[in-house]
Amino acid sequence: MSPQFFFELSGESKDMPPAEAIRCMEAETDSFDVVRQGPGYIIAEFDERYLDGIADRIALTKSMGRYLGEYDPDDLSNLEGADLPEGTFAVRGKRFEGMMRDADSQGMVRRIGGVLSKRRDVNLREPDFVVRMQMCDTVHLYIEQRVTDTDLLEKRKVGERPFFSPISLHPKYARALINLTGVRRGGTVLDPFCGTGGIVIEAAEMGMRAMASDFDPEMVAGCRENLDFYGLEIADFDTIDIGDIGERFHDIDAICTDPPYGRSTKTGGEDIDHIYARAGEAIPRSLREGARAGIVLPHAVSYDTMALENVYLQRVHGSLSRHYHIFRNRSAKQLF
Repeated sequence: MSPQFFFELSGESKDMPPAEAIRCMEAETDSFDVVRQGPGYIIAEFDERYLDGIADRIALTKSMGRYLGEYDPDDLSNLEGADLPEGTFAVRGKRFEGMMRDADSQGMVRRIGGVLSKRRDVNLREPDFVVRMQMCDTVHLYIEQRVTDTDLLEKRKVGERPFFSPISLHPKYARALINLTGVRRGGTVLDPFCGTGGIVIEAAEMGMRAMASDFDPEMVAGCRENLDFYGLEIADFDTIDIGDIGERFHDIDAICTDPPYGRSTKTGGEDIDHIYARAGEAIPRSLREGARAGIVLPHAVSYDTMALENVYLQRVHGSLSRHYHIFRNRSAKQLF
């Protein structure tokens, strides 16, 4: 039987973090089973050798590790037999979005530490391992094994690049968009509205064959400059209109893109919604059969050319919202 792992999800969105975690498991494991989902977490079962591959790519999960179990705040007796690593430990806990208000979180941490200290020594400053407590629908405990490196993602955000535009996805969400397509490591990822290259950078960082195109040669050049800045390789690129990508790029494993929007956007005078409609016609011609496209738009859309699997809403500020669409490419027979 494979071990179970606890994913402590980030709180920016209700639906996107668990969906991303599931897609990462699909892409990185031979098999897995989601044992339980709840507010702020997923518990899944899979072979431990896949943990690093999942953790290396995931963006909307704060930390993850081997699950110890759920516990009643009034009865910790079954914690005494918990399977612990060797070495010293510390217990660190948090309450998810104010849940379990009647329970004393610091008191729980002390009580858990008291039970575990009968078998392992406590070291609050430099423990060999950390036991994480998550208070939500109940008290969950897990051995923290991997933490998402948010500092690295911050270093790749738009203002840190040599060539940038103020309108760009944060690296965390660019990475999540790629993950939501379920593309496997080493697969081809194309951004046909590459802009300054935020999505292309994350695809290359994740071990994909990153490809880029845009109708604006300045953007394509800037995208390549940014990849060079981070020491990343671009597998292919071109300066072409969105309508022509089907003739230029073939059998792509995932198309991930954040098309232009807003008054300051360069569109060559073309209406934004017309560009979106043409994208819906062109993207399936580049995707391999059954592959997914992740498209971020300011409003929800649907296309006859692709099956809409999910839309995830992100409220940015004021009237600006982003809709993360996940489409599945239909087979040739399904189009007629």
